[in-house]
Amino acid sequence: MLRGRRGVAAGMLDPLDLVEVYETSDLTPGERPVLVHALRGFVDAGQAGTLATGALLSGLENEVVARIDADQLVDYRDRRPRMTFRSDRFDAVAMPEILLHAVRDERGAPFLLLTGPEPDLQWERFAAAVRLLAERFDVRMAVGLHGIPWASPHTRPVGLSPHASDRSLIAGRPRWIGEVEVPGHVGALLEQRFGQAGVPSVGFTAHVPHYLAQAEFPPAAVALLDALAETADLALPTADLQAAGATVLEEVDRQVAADEDTRTAVTAMERTYDAVLAGRALEGPGLATPSLPDDEMPDGEELAADLEAYLRGLDESGDDRDRPWAPDPGPAVGAPDPTADRADDGTSDDGDGGDPAPRT
Repeated sequence: MLRGRRGVAAGMLDPLDLVEVYETSDLTPGERPVLVHALRGFVDAGQAGTLATGALLSGLENEVVARIDADQLVDYRDRRPRMTFRSDRFDAVAMPEILLHAVRDERGAPFLLLTGPEPDLQWERFAAAVRLLAERFDVRMAVGLHGIPWASPHTRPVGLSPHASDRSLIAGRPRWIGEVEVPGHVGALLEQRFGQAGVPSVGFTAHVPHYLAQAEFPPAAVALLDALAETADLALPTADLQAAGATVLEEVDRQVAADEDTRTAVTAMERTYDAVLAGRALEGPGLATPSLPDDEMPDGEELAADLEAYLRGLDESGDDRDRPWAPDPGPAVGAPDPTADRADDGTSDDGDGGDPAPRT
């Protein structure tokens, strides 16, 4: 049972009214799970977070332990639920759901996974509701996952931007950018609010080649799950994603080889990527946190402009077919032609897209 309103701002609608908790036999007192969140609807280049959560739910035993009322949080006029019309009647509607799953990793260790659409409304109330759930299940750490478009080649390992409420949680991981203002998203707000509440909070952002941002890019999901596994000491399934990633990379290689201009562009990105890695330096006494020299640090304003353009591309699509609530009919492995105009490259599936059926 959820109790109390600790940390709830005065005048806020009660976050407890958003939450329904189910009886569960899958978590026992003292296990102190990690809470993983990867909400859909903001930027998820390469569907990195979506692919990662899909692999967890389809590959591991799980059950739904709580539901957050999406009806109070989602603007359906902006993100319309999918309805099925059959002959002479509306036969079905797929409404969005924000669900908290209890999952067991490959060794039987528990963790929680929050999935669904990013709320349009009442962000602080939503964050308070998630914090109350974290208290209810005695969460020891929160970890967020998503992807962003990045000027990196597909021929190199997927990079990650780590961020955390406590720098020691990401010690030894590379720092790619300095200070930059970007559009906010609920995942970042959760990370901040968890940290303020004393819950260690970490986020990993996968760098997806900008020319593949609208495609499914499984290597980014693998990178996210590897980082999650290391940080939270979990054993997670990645074999299927690795196989799908190999297929994607083979197809992209084929397309790149067929176009001289694209080959030239990818080669230039490879040189830049290699030079940046070679120029990394350690920063700060005893911190062991790699960073980039100032003259090689990606420009914050340029990155912010790229991200703004990416998000404009999502808004200007004006087509709800890019934002389905209903589950995909199946995994689509492939990539767009990298010679296409990348000014507004991006990816979005602002609905929850449906979670794979829980395994029991």
